[in-house]
Amino acid sequence: MSGRTFVIGDVHGERAMLSQLLAALPFIAPDDALVFLGDYLDRGPDSRGVIEMLRRLPEATAGQVVCLRGNHEDALLKAIDDRDPSFILPPGNGVAASYRAFIDDATADPFAADHVRQYFEPASWLPAPVVAWMRSLPLWHRDVHATYVHAGVEGEGTVWAAPEASSPAALLWQREPDFFAGYGGPPLVFGHTPVTELPPDDATRTGPWARGPLIGLDTGAGKGGPLTCLELPSRAVLQVFPDGQLIRSTV
Repeated sequence: MSGRTFVIGDVHGERAMLSQLLAALPFIAPDDALVFLGDYLDRGPDSRGVIEMLRRLPEATAGQVVCLRGNHEDALLKAIDDRDPSFILPPGNGVAASYRAFIDDATADPFAADHVRQYFEPASWLPAPVVAWMRSLPLWHRDVHATYVHAGVEGEGTVWAAPEASSPAALLWQREPDFFAGYGGPPLVFGHTPVTELPPDDATRTGPWARGPLIGLDTGAGKGGPLTCLELPSRAVLQVFPDGQLIRSTV
């Protein structure tokens, strides 16, 4: 793949923002790629619509489409496989928003008596084709421009493994301060950790975060922040904000 790569950060159920962002991209040629960093579900109002859009996208664009698995997809698969409710319970994880979207009831209270049992059995409200799609998602991707992961890679200090030598836990969940401060390998683009929490912490940051070979793209979609796309190799940035504003910049 020698064309452009358009990397999209964590979407978190923001179908309208995703639709607007994709519509604002230039024509995606056969040698271009769209790479999504995971976390399509939860928090935002339309996780179902996001996944439907992404599943149709390979037929709607001439370029390559790569959707990575995020920790939210991974956690819901664990909830299905292990009948483990630990990720579903905390309100901050936003699973209730996914539940409402998939049962098509925006006012449903998942903790009410007529919903609670179904809510804690996500296989009962996540369609089987969606579950199969989530299981199929790769944990990392690489092209001539960079390596792409949801969260990070295995390592400590200044020594970090390639994604193929890293554990799924690191690729999906890692938030080690050493990684953000010490990684010095090939260019790597990640999501998962909000840019506001990347060093130095800045609660007002809305654009991508960059340090040396690292670029972070979780700009807070689903929590009131924008959805961000990074174009490589140009490093041009396109962001859609919740109010519909489009901002172009570079990183």
